[in-house]
Amino acid sequence: MAEDLIDLMQRWVATVALGASSLRNQGAKGVLGAAREHLASMNLKQFATPNEKRFRRALECETERLRRALPQGAQNWGPARKALNLFLRDAFYNYDLRTHFLLTNAELLYEVALDSYVAGELKKQAPWRALPRWPGLKNLTSDVSGKHQEFASALAEKEGVARVHLDAKLWLKRRARRALS
Repeated sequence: MAEDLIDLMQRWVATVALGASSLRNQGAKGVLGAAREHLASMNLKQFATPNEKRFRRALECETERLRRALPQGAQNWGPARKALNLFLRDAFYNYDLRTHFLLTNAELLYEVALDSYVAGELKKQAPWRALPRWPGLKNLTSDVSGKHQEFASALAEKEGVARVHLDAKLWLKRRARRALS
């Protein structure tokens, strides 16, 4: 596939993966545009490894790069990680990007994108296990995220899916409950 088309697909995925509400109220104007721009030019090859240690290192480094690319007043870890996870999920779901960058290699390593909805649904699924209180996206830390991701991994395994796919499952559950209210 032509590199121009791959670049176009990556820019398109960066744009559609981060909807208008994905990063709202994060403390400064221009957060969404800065995140989209960063993700559109990011090296996706680094996320094509089945090696968990290498993948985690790439995830941490890219989260920090994205955090620093956000506008002053909005350079928080939580929004950067959520944006990165949304983008990686949608890049994985895009046939052209998945095949070009061999993203299938890391399917079991991708995280579920955390926000208040996903964290709330995880909490409902975890009555036997105390998850940390959701601090809000702006105040989300690596430690709190890690505990949620750890539980999400256990839940995903129980449900027979990779953790990255839980977002769709949990979002649809929440939507169905809201429709009944």
